[in-house]
Amino acid sequence: MQDPLSSLPGYLLRRASSSLIAELNQRLAGIDVNHTDASLLILIDANPGLTQSDAARMLGIQRANMVGLVARVEGRGLLVRERVDGRSQALLLSTDGKAVLARVLAVIHAFEASLLERVPADLRPHVVPILRHLWGEGRENAGGSSFA
Repeated sequence: MQDPLSSLPGYLLRRASSSLIAELNQRLAGIDVNHTDASLLILIDANPGLTQSDAARMLGIQRANMVGLVARVEGRGLLVRERVDGRSQALLLSTDGKAVLARVLAVIHAFEASLLERVPADLRPHVVPILRHLWGEGRENAGGSSFA
């Protein structure tokens, strides 16, 4: 049987992305987080005091969906909010959030290493630059992190 879709780069990229996100979520399941939770923890760690709106923009998540994400992660005790002004709240990792983040990063680093091992050695240096170019690095983009 012929598969005309297997020659379409966009289709292959979407299929690869779906497969890899599922694999990453499976690896993160032991920590009881998913790739989106992990992305939020990583962003907050890198940007203490990040607002919910800024996090949503960076992750490419709609505001309504961000509310649920932050509430879920906060409900697990992984982040705390501090009022910045009348409406804005800064997001900070809690002590538990920092501990979970350390475990998350170990899983992600192992996942990323295994992902690159699937690519022929001579092509590995090109993977990230190609993906960044396709994503549109260097311009304002509507996308998010590699995990969100």
